[in-house]
Amino acid sequence: MAKERIDDLGIKGYQIIQKEDGFCFGMDAVLLSDFAKVKRGGNVLDLGTGTGILPILMEAKNPQAASFTGLEIQSEMAEMASRSVKLNHLEQRVRIVEGDIREASTIFSHDSMDVITSNPPYMIGNHGLKNPKEAKAIARHEILCSFKDISMAAKKLLKNKGVLYIVHRSFRLAEILNQLSKDGLEPKRIRFVHPYRDKESNIFLLEAVKGGKSRMIVESPLIVYDRPNQYTDEIYKIYFGNSKHAEAYLKE
Repeated sequence: MAKERIDDLGIKGYQIIQKEDGFCFGMDAVLLSDFAKVKRGGNVLDLGTGTGILPILMEAKNPQAASFTGLEIQSEMAEMASRSVKLNHLEQRVRIVEGDIREASTIFSHDSMDVITSNPPYMIGNHGLKNPKEAKAIARHEILCSFKDISMAAKKLLKNKGVLYIVHRSFRLAEILNQLSKDGLEPKRIRFVHPYRDKESNIFLLEAVKGGKSRMIVESPLIVYDRPNQYTDEIYKIYFGNSKHAEAYLKE
């Protein structure tokens, strides 16, 4: 059995269980949890939740929301995510459901979610090297679901004017915008993330509204590094407010 570790999330004392040699959450999930917004009483669903990082971080940042659910197809990952929920005593606020994104509309009621989040697999076909470890490959490549599956699930499960938040690779932007529009999920807000100020964007954060009107805000770029091994003040703030404790944490 693969060895596990418990990592500090740096917010509200929350922790998460991860496998030492398995797929671990990255900065993308943290950035998405900061970008996504939830109204009071909102019900939130995370598609492809993996370790459960997004529901746990979203709960910490949105105490006004009603509930958070993570859907995960891999049994071992879903079980581990459930243990992280219990570790943080969040059983009344967060639940993990084992299931396939492609069958999400049979697991959850139609038009029932206020917010859906997803940090989906980025790679298709031969984009990048497939990780020989199955869990990592599933997390990074469109093996068990495609972005179309995520978009269609959001179309069915979101309430009218419900919001989908995703983080994805910039080179797939045109394809993703086209798919969302086909499914009646109108892109409304986007933020491009750049590793350095003088480098092109490698990922983006996107908000799309079910039944929204055609009008999109392009926010100011988010820069990750000021210089090698030195994160920008905004990255520190996203992780830990203004605490420089972030520096040691981010370098782990």
